[in-house]
Amino acid sequence: MAPRAPVDEFTGLEAARFGVYVHFPYCLSKCPYCDFASTAAKQIPDERYTRAILTELSRRVEQQQLKGREVTSVFIGGGTPSLWAPRSVATVLEAIGAQLQVARDCEITLEANPGASDAERFSAYRAAGVNRLSMGVQSFEASTLSTLGRAHDGATAQRAFAAARTAGFDNVSMDFIYGVHGQTEAQVESDARKAVSLGSEHLSAYALTLDKASLAEEVPLARQLARGEVQLPPDDTVVAMQRVVRDVFAGSGLQRYEISNYAKPGFHSRHNALYWTGGEYLAVGTGATGYVKAEEPVRYSNQRSAEKYLVEVEAGRLPEANREVLTPLELFEERLAMGLRLVNGVDLEAVCKAFGQSSEARAVTVRHLLHAKLVERRDGRLALTDTGFDLHSAISARLM
Repeated sequence: MAPRAPVDEFTGLEAARFGVYVHFPYCLSKCPYCDFASTAAKQIPDERYTRAILTELSRRVEQQQLKGREVTSVFIGGGTPSLWAPRSVATVLEAIGAQLQVARDCEITLEANPGASDAERFSAYRAAGVNRLSMGVQSFEASTLSTLGRAHDGATAQRAFAAARTAGFDNVSMDFIYGVHGQTEAQVESDARKAVSLGSEHLSAYALTLDKASLAEEVPLARQLARGEVQLPPDDTVVAMQRVVRDVFAGSGLQRYEISNYAKPGFHSRHNALYWTGGEYLAVGTGATGYVKAEEPVRYSNQRSAEKYLVEVEAGRLPEANREVLTPLELFEERLAMGLRLVNGVDLEAVCKAFGQSSEARAVTVRHLLHAKLVERRDGRLALTDTGFDLHSAISARLM
């Protein structure tokens, strides 16, 4: 069974209330759709980067007075963290444990590439303390993988999953992308059926997004789209693909708990749920974004350039690119929009009360949404219907 976590008062979802995010920015090559803080590197400065992570971790724990705070989730993301030497991962986890109180049943996730060389390290990551793998499969189809610039093939991904099981991982997640240039509904269904046949505890499926408003940086595939070199499927086809995924996953016993995420009972991602339910997270590493409530709620983001990050840390400075104090209105809007991503929904009245907003002012909008069957009342919370999920952003905006 996966680790247990506290229940969020507004959504009723188990979620870590304080977690640690560690970002590893290096990849062998940069995928053309990826806007994460990552960089292709022929040689990875493993020891140098590990020292920087340890230094930043210590400074942030001291600055934010977090010493001894209980941690119920740790997530090592990237980039390609499965390129990080297992001994370095162990060192980082040991440092977290020395400065914070890591819960006995803490969920500790590492993102992994399904390449053969990465799979060879899985046992070492398990020995280092990682208890959950999140594998970026994206597709089993050769044409889709080619468009996405992925180096592995479907057979390699299936072997990597088997290697994770052999290494002792009983909590494995896989990510998939649909709505790709040239991709068909039949291919999406094939991916979904192969995914569930492996028996993964958790599956994520995201629609490919290339609009500038949703990207942290312009990516090559977005430039190809602008030049007309690639064309994404029409919106109605993408919605149909999403529904195929939903139906196949549900038919295998996976429960949809968030717009794009499905899990066996008890195996939803506690760390991702932390983000969706307004939990706090200490973040370290290139491009990492953290959120802590010290004297006031603060969000900070680190330098997205790995070299700039290293230079800042080595010069004795926090490597921040921005820092902002969040207002009650901003916190309300985030809690509302994130809560509506969850199948459980969100207690609108409680969230309004917590952040000084009026639930009465939104009553007419709620009635209209109920009448249109875009939302429903579920266990006292306001939850989107399947149709409502397709219009999440618009509905959230109306309620704000």
